[in-house]
Amino acid sequence: MSDKEKSFTSLVRLHEQTIYSLCLMYSSDSQEVEDLVQQTLINLWAGFDKFEGRSDIKTWIWRVAINTCISEQRKEKHRVMTSPLESIGISVNELVSENSKEKQISMLYDRIHRLGIYDRAIVLLWLENQTYEEIGKIMGMTPQNVGMRLMRIREKLMNMSND
Repeated sequence: MSDKEKSFTSLVRLHEQTIYSLCLMYSSDSQEVEDLVQQTLINLWAGFDKFEGRSDIKTWIWRVAINTCISEQRKEKHRVMTSPLESIGISVNELVSENSKEKQISMLYDRIHRLGIYDRAIVLLWLENQTYEEIGKIMGMTPQNVGMRLMRIREKLMNMSND
């Protein structure tokens, strides 16, 4: 294994949970999440030599992962849609444990999945304890804009029904 491959492998192992968590925000289908992770890794590898270190490596990984998920989701709009579980008589709520904490978490993730693709990315970065400044660098906006977007996102999440 070359030095580049060793360095990349080490980087991926260090940040694999971050990459997976982000991809999970863009799909609830485990196969699709795995596809997003794989495509993110391909894109990271393709850009690995071009990373100049002007930003933190984690910021670069976030940006590549978010752009990959957004790009793949845009492509998804042009694909044939599959039937939701509800159409065959299976309720997603039935698949969730009766534990109320798990239900609340499930409801939150359901609501987050209904947000726009950029809002989902901002929420995920915030949930990962990124500062407004770091989120701004990753998303290409000012920290003040991040704060305003998060406030609006919170309002959207609170006003969503549990349909």
